[in-house]
Amino acid sequence: MMMSQHHHEQVSSQTTKFKSFLNNNASKELRRSPTKVVNRLSKKKNEHNNRRKQHHARRRDVTRACGIIGVMTHENKVSAELYEGLLMLQHRGQDSAGMVTSDGSRFKEKKDNGLVKDVFDKRTMNYLDGNIGLGHVRYPTQGGLSATEAQPFFVNSPLGIYLIHNGNLTNTDELRLRHLNARHMRTNSDSEVLLNVFAEDLQREINLHPLRDPHVQMFDAVTQTIQKVRGSYSVISLVNDVGLFAFRDPNGIRPLVLGQRVNKDGKDEWCVASEDAAFGPLGFKFVRDVNPGEAIIITNDGKMVSRQCVAGDACPCIFEYIYLARPDSTMNGISVYEFQLDLGRRLAQHITERGWDIDVVVPVPDGSRPSAIEIASALNLPYREGLVKNRYVGRTFIMPDQRTRELSVRRKLNAMRSVFNGKKVLLVDDSIVRGTTMNQIVNMVRDAGASKVYLASSAPPVRHPNVYGVDMPSREEFVANQRTEEEVCEVLAADGLIYQTVEDLLQAGKTMNPNISRFDASCFDGDYITGDIDEEYLEDLLADRGLGKVGAVKSL
Repeated sequence: MMMSQHHHEQVSSQTTKFKSFLNNNASKELRRSPTKVVNRLSKKKNEHNNRRKQHHARRRDVTRACGIIGVMTHENKVSAELYEGLLMLQHRGQDSAGMVTSDGSRFKEKKDNGLVKDVFDKRTMNYLDGNIGLGHVRYPTQGGLSATEAQPFFVNSPLGIYLIHNGNLTNTDELRLRHLNARHMRTNSDSEVLLNVFAEDLQREINLHPLRDPHVQMFDAVTQTIQKVRGSYSVISLVNDVGLFAFRDPNGIRPLVLGQRVNKDGKDEWCVASEDAAFGPLGFKFVRDVNPGEAIIITNDGKMVSRQCVAGDACPCIFEYIYLARPDSTMNGISVYEFQLDLGRRLAQHITERGWDIDVVVPVPDGSRPSAIEIASALNLPYREGLVKNRYVGRTFIMPDQRTRELSVRRKLNAMRSVFNGKKVLLVDDSIVRGTTMNQIVNMVRDAGASKVYLASSAPPVRHPNVYGVDMPSREEFVANQRTEEEVCEVLAADGLIYQTVEDLLQAGKTMNPNISRFDASCFDGDYITGDIDEEYLEDLLADRGLGKVGAVKSL
């Protein structure tokens, strides 16, 4: 059996006391008075949540996604491949990075806050030997999170399992309370909850069917897990004596792709990742998407087996194609680059109807370039790179607080006077979320001499929280919240503003892949595809961050 060498930091004393109460008192009192225990647990949970609200009032903005990768090779250098893969996924998470490897006899782990290049130095890479492993990157959050909450997470029973997760569970609290007595959880992460639910289901399968094929045990266990958990989850795990094990939620909200290569000895090697952009530098060829509701096993000797554990229907998050994913990625049969070009073509038609007098089209780097290029072409206007980006400043959308974001915009972008002076400019951005960045850019462009500044957003106005892995909890933060297009234009100090329509956005996706009948566009239309998100859920989500009420939510 492998021995875990991971090290866990101490969680906060308040959280520790809360969980200590649950673990020490719940099980022995439950038999005597179930109602009393439930009431007592609820009271303690409320007290704990009140303390968390005070904490989150200081950490207002929590915006996150993740990048995940698993690699199986026949050589003892998998850490180098994981490192390169994580660099290709760094855009999906800049807060922390983690890696675990195995040589068939033991696990070795390293995780910490920071960029990939900062977390993994040469000494660490030499330590992380093995032929199979996982890697994870996570988005920044205000105030930072403890490295304890960086992934991967580990449980030593059954077998020994490491897990990484991209997405967000929507019934985390329910699952945590249900499994507190049986499992010991150290953090508030939904990913750790998911790991423990799966571990408990696998332990049950092993106990009930000890002679059954381990692959069947794994597939049966994850089938039970999928039936319990709600929300979005693309998962890769490393399981002792089994290999890599990956699965995806039945709606396929977050991406997960499978790649393959053949080594010099003719043996198959495998990679599973959030985006196929990670495959290129490693020499893997795209095989297919992991299907919604499917699980795959990649054994230590390179065999791949799969099972459709539950029925699935791909309903991918459309924000992936607008903002999160690299333009050189293809997910769910949709090229991100071609999708963004199509958004530009569709938006250009509506810009023509406005009758704006425009001299030049300028993208806000980097994600808006494809759309801006297509808009300029359709309008027969010059396209210019008028905003120069300092690539050593993080993305402002995920900066921890408003003041930091405002300062960061000026450090991040410089306006070229030769492009803007005396010109009527159309600025194109991929999306306008809080408006902080765009307002600053408009002022910069005017300072550079622009006579008029028009704005075009490739995405519709963001008006609703995303609960499936891009955490935008407060409607009050969105510049479009309870404002018309004209009012947003005034706030941004622009001469004109146009958004993509939700209808055109969804049609662009369906045109790229007609087999996808539905996308999650909940941050634009409030239509939550899992069917379990209602007004009460969103109010609880906001209350947990001390931000007050939210408006109405469309229910299915």
